[in-house]
Amino acid sequence: DMETEYGTPQEYMERGELVPDEVVNEIVREYLSDLDGWILDGYPRNLAQAEYLADLGGVDVVVHLDVAREELIDRLTGRRECSECGTTYHVDFNPPAESGVCDECGGDLVQRDDDKPETVETRLEEYHEQTEPVVGLYRADAPEADFAAVDGEQSLDDVFDDVRAAVERRVEDS
Repeated sequence: DMETEYGTPQEYMERGELVPDEVVNEIVREYLSDLDGWILDGYPRNLAQAEYLADLGGVDVVVHLDVAREELIDRLTGRRECSECGTTYHVDFNPPAESGVCDECGGDLVQRDDDKPETVETRLEEYHEQTEPVVGLYRADAPEADFAAVDGEQSLDDVFDDVRAAVERRVEDS
């Protein structure tokens, strides 16, 4: 039993660790086996996972959101979460009416441990080491219509439109 052998995904996340490839791959395999179409976000995060996904049948389109490192740090460290109801805010982009207080329930807004500057730096370094090679793999190996680099610093609507256009191009070409 995989859960007994490896533990649960939540146990890893609560310790601030990445869930091992074996666990994530099995979750992905089970989940995708019953679907006609799907969108993955944050997977594959390394070359071993990309190879596993290729063995499952691969992907039709890869969308990569390009965002500068400094912007990512600002976005991630500015996130706040209500300690009572879990509603999420951002100090710049989606602030509450009253600083530090949840609009929904009046609870205290806190910065999650994984959004603290030192943790964000570690996550970005991990991205650089583990995930950038995956982006390079898809950028080099996928036909041009299958890889779309989207400017992630545009407005939310423009990012959405570019992502939708990339997927629609693939559907139209099929």
